[in-house]
Amino acid sequence: MPTDWWRGAVIYQIYIRGFGDGDGDGIGDVAGIRARLPYLARLGVDAIWITPWYPSPMADGGYDVADYRDIDPVLGTLAEADTLIAEAHQHGLRVILDIVPNHTSSAHPWFQAALGAAPGSAERERYLFRDGSGAGGDLPPNNWRSVFGGPAWTRVPDGQWYLHMFAPGQPDLNWAEPAVRAEFEDILRFWFDRGVDGFRIDVANRMAKDPALPDLAGPVAPGQHPYQDRDEVHDIYRGWRRVADSYDPPRVFVAEAWMQDQDRFALYVRGDELHTAFNFDFLTTPWDCAATRDSIDGTLARLRRVDAPATWVLSNHDVVRHLSRFGRPPHAQGRGAHFVQLNALADSPLDIELGTRRARAAALLLLALPGSGYVYQGDELGLWEVEDLPDDVLQDPTWEQSGRTNRGRDGCRVPLPWSGDGPPFGFGPPGSSPWLPQPSAWKALTAARQEEDPGSMLSLYRTAIALRGTLDVLGDGPLAWLPDVPDGVLAFLRGRDFVCAVNYSAAEPWPLPAGASVLLASGPLPDGRLPADTGVWLEFRGR
Repeated sequence: MPTDWWRGAVIYQIYIRGFGDGDGDGIGDVAGIRARLPYLARLGVDAIWITPWYPSPMADGGYDVADYRDIDPVLGTLAEADTLIAEAHQHGLRVILDIVPNHTSSAHPWFQAALGAAPGSAERERYLFRDGSGAGGDLPPNNWRSVFGGPAWTRVPDGQWYLHMFAPGQPDLNWAEPAVRAEFEDILRFWFDRGVDGFRIDVANRMAKDPALPDLAGPVAPGQHPYQDRDEVHDIYRGWRRVADSYDPPRVFVAEAWMQDQDRFALYVRGDELHTAFNFDFLTTPWDCAATRDSIDGTLARLRRVDAPATWVLSNHDVVRHLSRFGRPPHAQGRGAHFVQLNALADSPLDIELGTRRARAAALLLLALPGSGYVYQGDELGLWEVEDLPDDVLQDPTWEQSGRTNRGRDGCRVPLPWSGDGPPFGFGPPGSSPWLPQPSAWKALTAARQEEDPGSMLSLYRTAIALRGTLDVLGDGPLAWLPDVPDGVLAFLRGRDFVCAVNYSAAEPWPLPAGASVLLASGPLPDGRLPADTGVWLEFRGR
């Protein structure tokens, strides 16, 4: 197998609790993934990324880890995980796991030991405990706020406070402490030794903190923010890269780093650090031709300087599904796809038909761009965001920490519809109840139903991924924009003979270039023209 497979791979994200339920308890698990490996192999992806499967109290969907070297009993066993890794490899699928290094669960043995130890102890030095401010230390040590809402500090009985940039059940680790670095490098080796091919790194830009923990006040210089994108984080990743490169073949990393400064973003994927990083600038770009081209150009230019491939993504477990974003007016799409702005969509009705057309075109765009592409589970089925979940089923900590004003991310995590005419739609055994309710309208989108329809979203993804695998010019490599296209049309050349074009908003359907044959289209091409909200792959033969 080539060691640089990650430069042009198609990787499928599995949100484990919503993928497949093997034991009927309503929650997706390792058995559910194993049962669907043939489906994933037929889809044609190169690898799967599995969200955290470790023991967890589930304060944040598994991103509060109590033990990094085991499997949560609700999800399976370590032996089952070993079997899954082996079976995935037999199907030609690499396995990428999630690692959560910014924080542990409050149930983690380290944190429990810290609670039982004295201020200033070695146990507390693994986390960020501080005395409070104000009279008697009754106020938090600084003004930092949790991503989920509310203060980023919780007080413990002896009067000190601990930092949690997310939920109170997710205490931040102190990455200036050598024991923390040594522990996580050992965790990497534990899973690499079991055959895991790489890791996705949760909140990769937030691990290093200013040791003074100052108040956040006004603009800060690059690399000097008190709790994100600090220069010290890069030394951590150089150590991780040495661990990954010590294996044959080398293991790989992909970073989750939500950042506005794209020059700083590129620093994470220098040759001696991480391999790839999610391109959230592209994900948060609205359905707009000029904005999309700017995002593509900016991404490729910055990554070219460090010889890193781009990593394109349209949806994931933290954002409103792109079909539901694209099915709304531009002002409701904004650069507001991140889960903290979900409520901004509430006043803009969803046009599912429009969103579906655009999502089909976007799939062809993503799979034709240089670099690797990620498919979030359900993208290939054309699922929309479930925006009417009852209040009493919401589990995202954002809901409670925002004072029940922000509904959070549960709408993109609803379990997949595999088969049948009603819930649980094959997600679990008949009669089981998924942990989040599935819309009855999803019966038209089950994988089983789409299998039989050559015009379905699933068929489009399968065909596009299969074609991508046969066309040497796709994956990593150069891109050249096609000249003389009208405003509203995005068209680029890969190699000498392949063109991808998407009509975002041109006033008239775009006549396809003379001499080009259609390889694949996201929708009808009446009279050989590309209508709005449609994408096409073209090939020039014999040039």
